[in-house]
Amino acid sequence: MMSIQNTQASGHVPVMLDEVLDALAPRQGAIYLDGTFGRGGYARGILEAADCRLVALDRDPQAIAAGRAMEREFAGRLRLVEGCFGDMDRISGEASVDGVALDLGVSSPQLDEAERGFSFRTDGPLDMRMSGEGPSAADVVNEAPEALLADIIWRLGDERRARQVGRALVAARREAPITRTLQLAEIVRSVVRASADGIDPATRTFQALRLYVNDELGELERGLAAAERLLAPGGRLAVVSFHSLEDRIVKQFLRERSGAAPRGSRHTPALELGEPSFELLFRQARRPGEEECRINPRARSARLRAAVRTAAPAHGHDAPQRGGTA
Repeated sequence: MMSIQNTQASGHVPVMLDEVLDALAPRQGAIYLDGTFGRGGYARGILEAADCRLVALDRDPQAIAAGRAMEREFAGRLRLVEGCFGDMDRISGEASVDGVALDLGVSSPQLDEAERGFSFRTDGPLDMRMSGEGPSAADVVNEAPEALLADIIWRLGDERRARQVGRALVAARREAPITRTLQLAEIVRSVVRASADGIDPATRTFQALRLYVNDELGELERGLAAAERLLAPGGRLAVVSFHSLEDRIVKQFLRERSGAAPRGSRHTPALELGEPSFELLFRQARRPGEEECRINPRARSARLRAAVRTAAPAHGHDAPQRGGTA
């Protein structure tokens, strides 16, 4: 099995790789889908674990371009597709797959490249778009009403001083447009105090804007439903999340689809969800070990949840909606 140490030379360390491979259990002749290719850490792990085929998706055109060398390396076994994993059943080109892996959130290369505008540690254009399409973070902070800004920062960033941040952004943009990452970070730091744990005051606001600009939570909900439609009976789903909002969505989805959700009471009626479409591989989310967290600090907040697809129809659909063209 491929371990974290084997991937450090490339500069990209996939989080909880061994645990994800254990959950997926790659086997010869099977077909897998990596919905968040990034720099190919999971893809390489899956392809080296078994003589299988893999379709890898990413909405980031730079990730797809960087992955072409790996596609040539695994010629005939790896196929890259530019697109959102929420559309996996439509754009994968496969009628069904035997496993789906999702590594949520922003990738290390995106954070490290200042021109992408994801990081508050280096100066760059305030962008944050994974695909390069649609409104940027600069568009949001310069055009959204104060109440909407505060709601985004509170709801998606869990920032207690969201109203003050929204007010400060509106005041600052009256003087000059907010177009740079360090410019935004300084505005936030002017109203949010540094915490005792050393987390930068701008962290939550940057997270909230990134989630909003890329509709990451909506994409996750669509992706889980698409994986349910695309996975063959016995196929496995493995999802690594990095904060509570993502993990809550994955946990609730798998609890409902596995029949583990509360049955309700006379005050809260039970959901009518039909036969379980998944069986949980483990009830509690798995976390990275101490050694991985020491080597790769990004892993500290990671949570892995996984399940096996049953033969029941996808919930909300009379029949699985599969197929499509890449």
